[in-house]
Amino acid sequence: MRWTGHPRPRTLAAVLALAAMLGGTALVPAPAAPKAERLTDLVNPFIGTQNEGNTFPGASVPFGMVQLSPDTGHNTGYDYKDDRIRGFSSVHLSGVGCDLGGDLPVLPTTGEVTETDYARYAAKFAHEDEKARPGYYRVALKTGITAELTAGTRTGHQRYTFPATDKANVLLNTGQSLHKTVSTTVEVLDSRTVRTTITGRGFCRDTRPYTLHTLTRFDRPFTTYGTWNGGAVTDRSKRSTSSGRNGAWVRFDTTDDRDVEATTAVSYVDAEGAAGNLRAEPGDFDSTAQAARTSWEERLRSVRAVGGGETLRRTFYSSLYRSFLTPSIGSDADGRYTGWDQRTHRAEGFTYYQNWSLWDTYRTQAQLLALLAPGEARDMALSVLRIDTDSGWLPKWGYATVETNIMTGDPVTPYLTNAYQHGLLTGHEEEVYRALRKNADGVPPAESMQVGREGNAEYVRNGFVPFRPDAPESKPGDSDYQHAASATLEYALSDAVLAKMARGLGHQEDAERYADRSRNYRKLHDPATGFFRPRDAGGAFTGSADPARSPGFHEGTAWQYQWLVPQDVPGMLELIGGKDAADERLDAFFAYDRLLADPARTAREVWVNGPYDYYNADKYNPQNEPDLIAPYTYLSTGRPWKTTDVVHAALTLFTDTPTGMTGNDDLGTMSAWMVLSAIGVYPVQPGGDVWGLSTPVFDRVDLLLDRRWYPEGGFTVTAPGTSGTDRYIRSARLDGDPLDRTYLTTREIREGRRLDFRVGDTPSRWGTARAATAPAIG
Repeated sequence: MRWTGHPRPRTLAAVLALAAMLGGTALVPAPAAPKAERLTDLVNPFIGTQNEGNTFPGASVPFGMVQLSPDTGHNTGYDYKDDRIRGFSSVHLSGVGCDLGGDLPVLPTTGEVTETDYARYAAKFAHEDEKARPGYYRVALKTGITAELTAGTRTGHQRYTFPATDKANVLLNTGQSLHKTVSTTVEVLDSRTVRTTITGRGFCRDTRPYTLHTLTRFDRPFTTYGTWNGGAVTDRSKRSTSSGRNGAWVRFDTTDDRDVEATTAVSYVDAEGAAGNLRAEPGDFDSTAQAARTSWEERLRSVRAVGGGETLRRTFYSSLYRSFLTPSIGSDADGRYTGWDQRTHRAEGFTYYQNWSLWDTYRTQAQLLALLAPGEARDMALSVLRIDTDSGWLPKWGYATVETNIMTGDPVTPYLTNAYQHGLLTGHEEEVYRALRKNADGVPPAESMQVGREGNAEYVRNGFVPFRPDAPESKPGDSDYQHAASATLEYALSDAVLAKMARGLGHQEDAERYADRSRNYRKLHDPATGFFRPRDAGGAFTGSADPARSPGFHEGTAWQYQWLVPQDVPGMLELIGGKDAADERLDAFFAYDRLLADPARTAREVWVNGPYDYYNADKYNPQNEPDLIAPYTYLSTGRPWKTTDVVHAALTLFTDTPTGMTGNDDLGTMSAWMVLSAIGVYPVQPGGDVWGLSTPVFDRVDLLLDRRWYPEGGFTVTAPGTSGTDRYIRSARLDGDPLDRTYLTTREIREGRRLDFRVGDTPSRWGTARAATAPAIG
């Protein structure tokens, strides 16, 4: 459809509904946020704890090694629908889709210890007796015990308030976790200290095992203790080892002093590491809780959003909070860490991080952290490089000290090239490039636990990964051959951003080679259907010709993967038949006419089919990663106002309730999508340096950037009067100069000061010129 100068009609109900979701009626320029406002008060850690958002409500500091949180029986920890807590365990990740973590669930009880299965001794609770904020969680259990949680960087702190009794127990369960427990040992060291070693494995597929060491110190001596092994409970036993149910219990007399505090330090290195981490964080519960709150206030204040209703602000800052939870610190206080070769190493001059959901985070969260936490983002990138140094290959989806090989494609390349584009790899550019070049041109050896670009030999030779639905599992994890079409698209994207890095470093021959390979997406285009399709080993298109049912796409369909060509959107639009044809396809994909009539309902009833319903669909799936970028394709068809319409409709899926997460959070990926889209500046070439523009939902957003990395120290985006009705960009200025294009570069954000939008209630010609669209990488 060509622009006519007039918007399509919208019902009054739809306008008012969207306005309400995005903060109320049209806004006048809002005053600055009060200085006394505590942003941690706006964060609701319970968002996403229902309907498979798989977030956790417990206590952590930004990027902390410990995530101390209640487990209720859900496979990833906590589900808001449950009413029994099995324990408060030390390890969780925000939004994972498979069993992971839940190590050392600890639960306070009273009376005799007779039951050893935490599903049976779990304590009932009610949400009206529950409270959480960043770095703190509290619940009053129906047993009469109140539990409070807080966390340091490598320690979790629990405080229990018992009824008056001489049988106040704390159960430390080593043998039951969210994942598969291989073997555990628990030791009572003295009258205040319990040590454990927990070896586990799993996460969607079986993996090599990892080991976690913990040391728990109580604030006063216990009166007695014991262990259990299987169903047998043994009083005064100091040690137990088992491959099944296993644990220890300690008892206190709370007749007079009803509070008991416990501090648990963790280490992925050894027992000495846990002890050192405990010594490094000597604070009591209250001082630790205050330090955690201060840390979160500082992080959240890196973004100051002005305007918008209270619900929008809570939703926004809660999303920002979740964006800062991972990756997690993996090195001990002394700098030691366990590498992927399972040997002990030391990080010198940087902090070592772990937990890499790269297939997810390379699209949004990596870019947000590069802006708002560049020092940590640098260390994270160097940590990924260390994985190559220690184990011989780069990661794909790493948990703790092992590779899971979950998901497909080559996500590590855009992750690291993003760090390069932000200037975070100074002094390490060539080292990173060599690791990426090895990864892009080869396949890990058989003895490596990494699968890398599994289909690379055929891809390099023929330009595509062959679809082999029955391909044998070469290593635990997902298979690029079974998801050959999407793997080919992801390889091509990675080749493009690697070509850009190669060119920047002066490797011109490599740059041309990778740039040529970046156009391999064209080899999947079937002229007969007009969509991408997988090819078999002989080169023939295979599987259903229906793009909603075509096989070979990981957690998606050909409709949804159609738009995953951010390196060459102009070329992709040509394959479809040009801008007008692509615009019509996008309209069908987003149910655009229905969206204009009722955006929130369309988002919930037409787009969304369930958190894990990935297939047999011809519509946008805002609950998963493959087509997160799709709304911004309208910028390249010359209809930028449609990007705003779709993005603002998708933002209505994020709310401040337990169901307010759209799908798994995936270690902050979906949360970062919300933050960036709400600001109006989104990374449309992940791993590259281009950011697409849409209308912000706030009158003003100030990004307070670290001057060590960003010379101007901040970047401001304004859109006075923006609302559900006045949501169309009329004009834009960058540092006072007119801006007629629909994108910025990373350098313009790093070196600029402000981006100012003028908005109105009807679309305009802003951003519709041919030169307004972002060019292809190449």
